[in-house]
Amino acid sequence: MTASSSTRKIVIGGVLAAIAIILGLTGIGFIPIPFSTINATILHVPAIIGGVLEGPVVGLAVGGIFGLFSWIQANSTANVLFTNPLVSVVPRLFIGVTAALVYQALRKNNEIVAMATAGVVGTLTNTILVVGALLLFALIPFAVVPTLLPQVIAEVVVGAIITTVVCAAWKRIDRGAGKSSI
Repeated sequence: MTASSSTRKIVIGGVLAAIAIILGLTGIGFIPIPFSTINATILHVPAIIGGVLEGPVVGLAVGGIFGLFSWIQANSTANVLFTNPLVSVVPRLFIGVTAALVYQALRKNNEIVAMATAGVVGTLTNTILVVGALLLFALIPFAVVPTLLPQVIAEVVVGAIITTVVCAAWKRIDRGAGKSSI
């Protein structure tokens, strides 16, 4: 890895981490689901994008910063569900890692499908690991899990779309091909 490559990874990771924090602080990262009282989140998407654009280490770092932000915010608001770092931080470390690995495995066949699939896998990684941790520590009853389905579907769709659009545009610009056609 060259010095410029390392610098690029640090800069992109830092920008994506800052975006995740801004999405959380401003509330922009929470999307109301029509006909529901719950919100879908896009706070995990920067970790997915980091994994797709720069690999699993950047994805892990951005996911970790998202997790730390979630943990700090929970402790400042007394949100008992996320005050345990094994619920709020550890699951988020794997979002960008799984997205990166899926993208790297599929990109030779079809890069757009690889990006969308990375968005789906990264989103499901977040959901499954966070909900699993909440169940493991008895912070929610299992009966709540089926009620999360509309939120999960919305987050998967939004994660796949945003990941594909942002990553395709970035890669097109990065190659000097001009504006994205997506």
